[in-house]
Amino acid sequence: MQKGIIGKKIGMTQIFDEKGNVVPVTVVEAGPCVVVQKKTVENDGYAAVQLGYGDVKADKLNKPLKGHFEKSDVAPKRILREFRLADCDAVNVGDIVKVDTFAVGEKVDVVGTSKGKGYAGVIKRWNFHRLKESHGTGPVARHSGSQGVIDPARVFKGMKGAGHLGAERVTVQNLEIVKIDVENNLIAIKGAIPGARKGIVIISDTVKKA
Repeated sequence: MQKGIIGKKIGMTQIFDEKGNVVPVTVVEAGPCVVVQKKTVENDGYAAVQLGYGDVKADKLNKPLKGHFEKSDVAPKRILREFRLADCDAVNVGDIVKVDTFAVGEKVDVVGTSKGKGYAGVIKRWNFHRLKESHGTGPVARHSGSQGVIDPARVFKGMKGAGHLGAERVTVQNLEIVKIDVENNLIAIKGAIPGARKGIVIISDTVKKA
């Protein structure tokens, strides 16, 4: 990973390119992020950089987090995330990471938490077909059907069934940066990204290099 940043999803809109084509984009308020900690191979076994995003009052933190920020001598941040950059030595604690680390036309991967949809049945969750509603099927047209077998007389692990839908970590790869507003810390990414408005997202350069 060459670079990364933490941001907040603002919403979707559309812009026009130089040819007049409509481009659907998601606007993200990315950064500014501060380098809170550096991890080294000697001390931690791997090299990484911890970024902080979003201001928070000190009295909202517990004692371990207060000591963590006091040791780094940076203002308390609400969100902390690690990035394993290719060159961590070039970054120091206290440095500010802004949207200008990215450029228009670059491809990025976006990680977010998908919208939670509560407890869902198998038709909505796994796209099951309905059962037939005649010849004795009964009031179970939206059920998954029989899952237990005669031998070994149990339900196999990993069977698709009803359950909690959404609210999980989702990564969308190879999205293009269409526009960057450095003054307002805004970045416009082509297409949709996971999560609801005001959800926290992580933007990094794509792992699938062309």
